[in-house]
Amino acid sequence: MHTIVAIKQVPDTSNVRINPETGTLIREGVPAIINPYDVHAVELAVRLKERFGGRVTAITMGPAAAAEALVECVEQGVDRGILISDRKFAAADTLATSYVLGSAIEALNAEDPVDLLLFGLQAIDGDTAQVGPGVATRLGLPLISYALGLESFDPVARRAVVRRKAERGVERLETRLPALLTVEKEVAEVARAPLPNLIRAARYQPELWTAEAPLRFDPDHIGIKGSPTIVGRAYTPPPKTPGERLRVAEQGLAETVSQALAAILSAGVVESLGPVPVTPQQEVSHG
Repeated sequence: MHTIVAIKQVPDTSNVRINPETGTLIREGVPAIINPYDVHAVELAVRLKERFGGRVTAITMGPAAAAEALVECVEQGVDRGILISDRKFAAADTLATSYVLGSAIEALNAEDPVDLLLFGLQAIDGDTAQVGPGVATRLGLPLISYALGLESFDPVARRAVVRRKAERGVERLETRLPALLTVEKEVAEVARAPLPNLIRAARYQPELWTAEAPLRFDPDHIGIKGSPTIVGRAYTPPPKTPGERLRVAEQGLAETVSQALAAILSAGVVESLGPVPVTPQQEVSHG
């Protein structure tokens, strides 16, 4: 059994700052971490390997420093880490990223057929949740997003039953394999890395794939040239100011309601407030 997990190294969002002049993230001095959703995807892949055997491959597209994230995946139990890194990939949007990852997965599948693809639900630095679905679309694979857990998994029968978060509860879906899942954090609780994995990771060196080797990626589909998305400006929104508070105890109910309605009209929330009909049940006698 072969599982591929796509991960991303992201800045720790608790320390993110934006350059007010350029509108770009200030990455200097900001610690980098594995995208939290991806850590749980790796844990699920490792658990499946422990139960059914096989191999787990982790891939990421990013700068040279992203190799550290792959080493952390090896600590969790990943067998192989591949860093896809080249200046030609710089400034890729989700479309270009899904092309690169999809092409890499196709090459890995040709080497060793893939049974399951796992992606974190979304990356915390972009929050688009588009790359996983984009790869599934390119590869023509079944996609289950917002996965909460595997109810059953049978690599021999090539079927899996997945629980996924839905707007009004939880859905239970059956899919054929191979399939691609984008996972929530609940999919697998992350365990402490065992000592043998730590020892292996200490001397592990991830493989490096560039824009031309061992694959040759189409230059028209990578980096800025392959990215139709344009970000006009990124900025930190100003903090919201609290609204005016009206206290019934200080000015009475009638005056409070009158001021509240006046504020609503002044803000343009509604164009007009006609007379409010009073039903007999709403009348109050003070006699």
